[in-house]
This record gives sequence, structure tokens and C-alpha cells, in this order.
Amino acid sequence: MAEPPALLNDDVSFHDLSGDGPRHGYRGGDERPAERYPVGLTLAISREAGSRGASIAKRVGAKLGWQVFSQELLGYMAQEGTFRQQVLDQLPAGAADWVEAQLQRLLKEQVLSSHPSILELARMVLSLGVQGESVLLGRGAGSILPAASTLHVRLIAPVEDRVAYMAQWLRLTREEAAEQVQRRDERRAEFVSTHFHRKPADFYQYDIVLNSSLLGEERCAEIIVEAARQKMTTGVERHDDV
Repeated sequence: MAEPPALLNDDVSFHDLSGDGPRHGYRGGDERPAERYPVGLTLAISREAGSRGASIAKRVGAKLGWQVFSQELLGYMAQEGTFRQQVLDQLPAGAADWVEAQLQRLLKEQVLSSHPSILELARMVLSLGVQGESVLLGRGAGSILPAASTLHVRLIAPVEDRVAYMAQWLRLTREEAAEQVQRRDERRAEFVSTHFHRKPADFYQYDIVLNSSLLGEERCAEIIVEAARQKMTTGVERHDDV
């Protein structure tokens, strides 16, 4: 099996996702028929290229003590059959049923592509979402997970700031960085539009939209954490038909 991309949390190992230990407050082998799913809140972060989404997601995960799954790791998890099956096999029966029910709902409502790779991605995202206490970066996670149990965040920034950040991060010329920003934005928009029939620029689909240039990484993370705690305090609706 190929080596997976690293988790964004420095203190969480890859084996935490598929080992024998407890996961998010319950053990994979336990049967709890009375449990309602999902059992907790999940954060889904969408971002413009160069708006420092990965850094902010990592800060949020550290503050909440939640695992952070990058776009690359989510893609790997959906594509690597052996590992994917390990994650699915860990789910209690009720959680696995919820995942499949949500997948069928998305297909019935025609808000999810039926392409095999997208179905596996959606199944993996839902498998993380049913357990809660995760931060998912990109891959249309906010379009897959139910709104009642998800805090859907969009990070934006002025294009000139995003180009400058991309140039520094990748050590590119300004012209090269501008091309990278445009290409990544277009690719992400096409992905979401094609497979989830949404447009990233439609701000009404998000719970929060934050300008990372104006607020900075730390303040963005604080606002997201406060919003997450507020949503958890007011109660995450846990209905099988969400």
C-alpha cells in the first residue's frame, strides 16, 4: 500500500485512523443500537487558493483537539481500497447504515455525481462525518455532509494577497504564482460544480465566510472554534433522515 499523505495534526499518526483503539469516544467493536448519528459536529473548510486554508485548519484542529484531514489525505483515503475498507469496517453497524442512507439520499436528490471515484470519496467523507470531531479541508466535504451536523466554512482573501502568499510558499515569480492561483481556483470550482452541482462563489451555502488577509490566521481559527462550540452548545441535530 502506498504511503499516505500526512495528517495536518503533528500529534496524530496515520494508524489512529485504522488501528484497534477507540475513535471519537466509542470503540469500533461496540454495538450501541440506541446511538443516534452523527454523534458530533464536523468542520468542513472550503477555501480560495492561497487563502491559508491548510494553516488555519491546523490551528483549528489543535485548539479543538480534533484530527485534520487535508485534501490530499481525503483523496488518498477514497482511492486506496485496502485502507478505505479498514475505515469502513471500524464503523458500528448503525453508523455504517447511516453512511449508506446518506449516500443514497444524495444520489436521489441528484446533488452528487455517480462517478465511482466520487461515490467512494463521499462514502469516506460521510464515514468521518458520522463520527464527528474532525476538520475536513476541501474535496467538497461541505457539499456531502448534512448541514445540521456540519460547520461549513469558506476562507477567502484578495487575489493580490493570495498571489503573494503562493509566490512565497512555492518560491515562484509573481507571474507564476498568479497562474497557480487562477488554475487552482478554476480546478476546485470545476470539481465542485461537476460533482456536487454547486458553485464555490455561492456564499449562502456556508455558515461562515472569513477574509484571512483581514483577520489573520489566528483570529480566523478563533472565530471558527467559537462558532463550532456555539453550534455544539445549541445542539447538533441527530436524525437518521437528516
